[in-house]
Amino acid sequence: MRQAYADAAARAAAVVSGKRPLTCTPHSGLGCGSPTVLAGLAPGEWVLDLGSGAGFDCLAAAVEVGRRGRVVGVDMTPEMVRLARRHARDADVPIVSFVQAEIESLPFPDASFDVVMSNCVINLCADKQRVFAEARRVLKPGGRLAVADIVALAPLPLELQDDIALHTGCIAGATGLDGLSAMLRETGFTSVEIAIGQHGRSVIDSWAPDRPIQHFIAAANITATKQLRDMSR
Repeated sequence: MRQAYADAAARAAAVVSGKRPLTCTPHSGLGCGSPTVLAGLAPGEWVLDLGSGAGFDCLAAAVEVGRRGRVVGVDMTPEMVRLARRHARDADVPIVSFVQAEIESLPFPDASFDVVMSNCVINLCADKQRVFAEARRVLKPGGRLAVADIVALAPLPLELQDDIALHTGCIAGATGLDGLSAMLRETGFTSVEIAIGQHGRSVIDSWAPDRPIQHFIAAANITATKQLRDMSR
């Protein structure tokens, strides 16, 4: 999977900066929505992007948070990190930076960010609950999770689950709606909402045009909040 994304980095197109909303989808083919719009970003906020890829969603977030804000992208693939840094330099956006790391183990202190976002990445992780736990840990109290991702509508046939091309197309790792909601709540998030996004249908169809994948998965907008106080204490 790491090699597949390294190859995708080599194919990614140049970024067009400064427009809103700017999403990952039309540039790299690796996104399924617009988490920057979903997050409702405000000037001055600090934003973390999990699986930032070529950096397009980070640059879109920078438009919203402005000079007083900060945007950090995390990606496991060195080729993607290098490409994203180049895009940020070309766009002359100094508030954006990129770090190579695993999103299951984030290299940031607790309560560092106002928003954690992600675009079609968390479904690729084997331990999704650990990713959500890390996202919650680095969020400030009252901070927001905003994720555009793929969810399962029905069990995937084995031939789809075993196809690595469908893994890198954000398909085979999808979790069901009930399981995903339970996972977020067990992690400690509140105000969990998962809404199927019709806008992602054409993107999904383009990933596997000869396979009936639209019967099994859908693009979804996922939001949740880290409560202001830890009520378990």
